[in-house]
Amino acid sequence: MGTNGSTMLEPLRQGLPPLDPSGVSSAASCSLPPRYEAVGSARQFTRKTLSSWELDDRFDDVALVVSELVTNALRHALPAHGAHAEVHCVVGEDAPVRLHMMRWTSRLVCAVRDPSDESPVTRAPEDAFDDFSAESGRGLFLVDSFSDGWGWHPLAGALSGKVVWALFQLA
Repeated sequence: MGTNGSTMLEPLRQGLPPLDPSGVSSAASCSLPPRYEAVGSARQFTRKTLSSWELDDRFDDVALVVSELVTNALRHALPAHGAHAEVHCVVGEDAPVRLHMMRWTSRLVCAVRDPSDESPVTRAPEDAFDDFSAESGRGLFLVDSFSDGWGWHPLAGALSGKVVWALFQLA
């Protein structure tokens, strides 16, 4: 437990959600610019992707989780000026934040890649809602509440940063 009531999360040792990456039936990803408007773009991408996979009924929960993961990446994983800077849209692999969605027959994973090597930090559940006027601090608590599991892992090789993912069971 940190001095401010935060908990440092250990990386998931499997490195990926508990799924076989070779069994993905559908996958989609998008690059997101280092601006807070990217959260809206991520939600639109999520709606379009889920619709194409005939998973419209899962949009509310998945979009909430995607919004929180992208917001955390923009707020905590970019340089201090990154999310406020006036920059042109970054496309391709050079984008600092990427949203990936992968579907298996009975599972969906949403993953957000960012350039930070820092572990995600979550508040203890009892601290997450102590101050109802606070505008932040509940993101990973909401991810945990609305998904069927989540985790993170550092990137290896030439890529620096990490991936934070959330798992959804499909009916």
